[in-house]
Amino acid sequence: MFKLPITNDISEMEQLEKFVDDMAEAFKLEDDFKFQLGLALDEAVANVVMYAYPEQEGMPIHIEADGEQGKKLIIRIIDEGIEFNPLAEAPDVDTDATTEEREIGGLGIFLVKESMDTVQYERENGKNILTMTKNL
Repeated sequence: MFKLPITNDISEMEQLEKFVDDMAEAFKLEDDFKFQLGLALDEAVANVVMYAYPEQEGMPIHIEADGEQGKKLIIRIIDEGIEFNPLAEAPDVDTDATTEEREIGGLGIFLVKESMDTVQYERENGKNILTMTKNL
């Protein structure tokens, strides 16, 4: 299992690149999937960093990855911030709209859902848990 504990400081997101590199090597991921994984993780973690802990700094975010080589990869992003289900509460994205017509927000979660095979949210014991799964 891979674990990456960070805080809700935007500068800590740079650690995600090595985390993705380590997973890509361990699971022997193709470059295109490595890119998709990095994008999905960046978008999901950025949402937590920016919104989970309003007006609080140094708060924990735990990222975990596990799976079975050649079969699937499971990534969990866990925080103790305010309850927020991005799958239900993020606005729908009209991909046919122009940039000017499109509403702000929701594009990151759209990209996460497009990059992964399944994305689930649950609130358990005061924690937000976003689980992203990709079949390999």
